[in-house]
Amino acid sequence: MTLQVITSENLSLAAESILCGGIALVPTDTVYGLAVHPLASTAIDRLFELKGRPAEKKLPVMVADVQDLGSLGVELNTPARRILASDLVPGPVSLALGFRPGAERPSWLDGRYEVAVRIPASDLLRKLIRRTGPLLVTSANRSKENTQQDTASILRSLLGAPDLVIEGGVLSAVPSTLVNCNVVPPAVERVGAVPERKILEIINGA
Repeated sequence: MTLQVITSENLSLAAESILCGGIALVPTDTVYGLAVHPLASTAIDRLFELKGRPAEKKLPVMVADVQDLGSLGVELNTPARRILASDLVPGPVSLALGFRPGAERPSWLDGRYEVAVRIPASDLLRKLIRRTGPLLVTSANRSKENTQQDTASILRSLLGAPDLVIEGGVLSAVPSTLVNCNVVPPAVERVGAVPERKILEIINGA
């Protein structure tokens, strides 16, 4: 199924597809992503196959709002709180976070010692996530290949087809910046849409 026009009705169909175990190709505020529900184990396996990605590489999570992070049981230390309170969030910055000792977490996070989380600036994607709950979302490219900027190119590159495509036009090829807040001092592990200098200024309270 391909959704060419983004409407509230389409969002309902997209949410239903994901909740029923489908894989959706979705536009984010940076690159296109492949999204699955974290409890849909078959869809997760298929997503790894589409990308040719090693299964031991854990998938990042997207949530709709800062408040949603509490349900994940993550530890929000001072650097993480400063970034979350900045004008970068919602936006193109991902945070690798550890877990609060003794905190409850969803079963699908069992066995992880940290998780990469992002709150996208895309109103469309955040509306979708509010319907589905937190989603596993990874860039829509084959493993070790560059991210394509349009859905047609992405579909040609993947090792199979997603169940749903939400057309968002031509997007950036630049991913989010990944900041590991689970190490001391925090480290920028991938420079993307946000310069490292900006991240360090926020963390240091400049």
